Amino acid sequence: MSEVIIQKFSFPFSCSSRPCQSEATPTKSPALPTVPSHSPSQEERLNHRSLLDPAQLSQPRTTGGLQNGTPDGSEAAPAEGGLPPPSSQPPQLVPRGSSPRPGVLEPQAEGAEDQRPAAKRQLSSESSARTVGVLKKTALRKAGEARPGPPPGARGLQGPEGGICRGRRKDLGPRTGAFLRVDAHAFQAGMELKEQCVCSVATIARSVTQGGWGELERLRAIWVWLCHNIEYDLSGYLGQTEKLCSPEEVVAAGRAVCGGYASLCLALCREVGVQCQQVPGFSKGIGHQQGRSLRGTRSDHMWNAVQLRGRWFLLDACWGAGRVDMDTKTFIKRMDDFYFLTEPEDFIGSHFPDEQCWQLLDVPLALEEFERSVFRTSRFYTLGLSLPHPRHALILTEEGEAWVSVGSKRPVSFTYEVAPLGGRDEGTAGLQQGAGEAPEEASWGLLTVTPRGMKLHLLPPASGTYGVKLFARPADAATDAPFLWVCSFTLQCPVARAREEIPDNPFLSWGLQPSAGALGVEACSQGSQVAEVEEGRLELVLQTSRPLMLLWELAHPGLEPALSRRCLAAQVEPRRLTCHLLCPRTGFYRLSLFLRDYDKTDGEFQNAGNFLLHCARGAVGLDEMFPPSLSSCCGPGTRTLAAGLSRFSHAGALLSTQKGRCNLTFHTRADLELHATLSREESPPPAAAPPLSRHLLCTYTDSKVTLSASLPRPGVYRLGLYARDSPEGDFRPLCDFVLKNGSQQPGPPFPCVYAAWRRGCVLLEPRSGRLEEAPGSWVRFRVKVPGARRVAVLGGEGPAELKQNRSRVWEGEALAGSGQSQLRLVAVTGESEDLAVLLTFDLQQQQKEDG
Repeated sequence: MSEVIIQKFSFPFSCSSRPCQSEATPTKSPALPTVPSHSPSQEERLNHRSLLDPAQLSQPRTTGGLQNGTPDGSEAAPAEGGLPPPSSQPPQLVPRGSSPRPGVLEPQAEGAEDQRPAAKRQLSSESSARTVGVLKKTALRKAGEARPGPPPGARGLQGPEGGICRGRRKDLGPRTGAFLRVDAHAFQAGMELKEQCVCSVATIARSVTQGGWGELERLRAIWVWLCHNIEYDLSGYLGQTEKLCSPEEVVAAGRAVCGGYASLCLALCREVGVQCQQVPGFSKGIGHQQGRSLRGTRSDHMWNAVQLRGRWFLLDACWGAGRVDMDTKTFIKRMDDFYFLTEPEDFIGSHFPDEQCWQLLDVPLALEEFERSVFRTSRFYTLGLSLPHPRHALILTEEGEAWVSVGSKRPVSFTYEVAPLGGRDEGTAGLQQGAGEAPEEASWGLLTVTPRGMKLHLLPPASGTYGVKLFARPADAATDAPFLWVCSFTLQCPVARAREEIPDNPFLSWGLQPSAGALGVEACSQGSQVAEVEEGRLELVLQTSRPLMLLWELAHPGLEPALSRRCLAAQVEPRRLTCHLLCPRTGFYRLSLFLRDYDKTDGEFQNAGNFLLHCARGAVGLDEMFPPSLSSCCGPGTRTLAAGLSRFSHAGALLSTQKGRCNLTFHTRADLELHATLSREESPPPAAAPPLSRHLLCTYTDSKVTLSASLPRPGVYRLGLYARDSPEGDFRPLCDFVLKNGSQQPGPPFPCVYAAWRRGCVLLEPRSGRLEEAPGSWVRFRVKVPGARRVAVLGGEGPAELKQNRSRVWEGEALAGSGQSQLRLVAVTGESEDLAVLLTFDLQQQQKEDG
């Protein structure tokens, strides 16, 4: 089983242990920007403010604890990047239950206004005309409530319906590849700053952004630096150490929880003039329970919104820095670019802001819908997947079954895991387990993968609650590439349905593999659904675009390997592969097919499809199974065509007879020497019975070959055909035919053939090699022997000479003398006068009855 890595971009965002000052807000507190404690000099502030828009100069400085000041409540100087203008300032809200401090939301005193220059008084009057509204979060969370207008700070950035102007990632230019130069610089600068033990937010911001670039590049550099230099503070989350919140503490320690990531991102953005906002809310990280109500609970996560080119975007540096493995209690660094300027429609799947406006959606999502939605990892979106069914994370079985459907824009390979939740909280275990491998055995489901997605048929073995995880990787990935976690569900089964055991499928999915087309498969007679096997027999056909070679594997819980090899006969043709299957047991079977190009003998066979078969009744008896050691190529096909054989009387690999006799004819090259054998699986034959080779006669006439079989007992036989190009060469296998005899009447053997019986010789009469004649009876012979000068029958009372008629047939009669056991057909050919034995016939004389 390929290694499966569970991508857990779900971090422990609970703030239950020792909240730091910046997080010690009331339960329903909104997100408020945190000003970095670093304050530039007075000269720096004056120089910078002189470059600001005049409207910025009129914005009043405010105090009031952590909202717009330092932690001790003193006035905070503006950051080097300058405070944002009122037209683009993020929403400033007051925590419910607290009163605004002087200077935060109250208008300034008249005296303060009169003491300023006239120009500034005019600008301040224009700014003060902009009203400030306060919205309660509880009001925003009411289901079905109309979407509120934008927060006051976002006015001037409104869309046509009055909401915040949201941006789209694609509108900013190419994706991650365009940031290679920026990423390399930020990474190198971060290493140098770490070596120099630099903890100044301003210095870091200037260094990683080179003091230039556009706002998008500056933001990207900050993001890359955060992801590579700040680790998630797992010990702080677990309460083992104190959580670090201020930007300087986070930089010095190199670790932070979500609030530390968000506050440091805000501080760095302000230093380089990028408008940024902290956004609190709920997340589907560690500790999240699928389906649990979040109403009335405290939000557990913090991320950022940034403004670029007049529009707002979302990002989460905490989730972008890596993942947490709770099994080993470690943080694994792995930058996930998905959480950089994520599309709001994707972001809302795992992040639900306290303030509805920060969803940045045209139609906001209700909290109840977020609670019920399916958790999707970033890998789900980067692979281009969609989820047609189900809509919600909780799946309820119907009659013991349930289904999951995932769509994909390009071929993707899938696997899955289903595990009982047991005593764990429902919906929690699926998100809290660390990275691990998928189960070795099938986990109660039938997975079908197509180039456009997959379907999973869930079949829980008993009533209860189960966690369901889906994993995926690109279809063209290496076979040892890991499958990554893409989404999770909770499965509830009130009543399970009893069913037979389904064989394991180590090849993950049922039906044709997505790669089957590349292997040369154009169509298949069997789909991905369970195939019902009628009367223990099934024919499966693959249409191919080029000649292919086929191998197969059949699995059944109660089928021995030796018997399974007798269950299938495969016919390999240039544009068609046919599998004839027999089921000796009732129940479910797995048939796996492996293909390679026919002419690439050193190539590897690759799995092209896996089919689930069900035999409810009518299993085939053991005496009806295919013969052992059957060739991988049965019937006419690619191999016989390459050898020059054509015009077969039977196009298939299976021949049936109810009379105990059959003929197989075909045409061949003049220079090809053929050899045929007949065999079957049975107990040793009676001692007096002739060998099976006596029950097969090969006749050549010009380019036509006739193989005649006279079968001694009912059952299944193998007819093997071999060829060689020269007398010095070895015979090579061409194909096998399966002969099924339904006659209870034993077929007589043919005469014993000797080397002198060569191409062109034809036995017309008698056809049986066992002559049951009374003593003194005459036996008529008719035979063609090309080039013969004399043909006779020996064994009676002297040689019986045959005469050649106008049709060049040698004919005549021979006396079956008393006490004779054998008659020999001999001929003189060529220049030699010696008699060469062609055929011998056994005599079983009958006693004459008295008159």
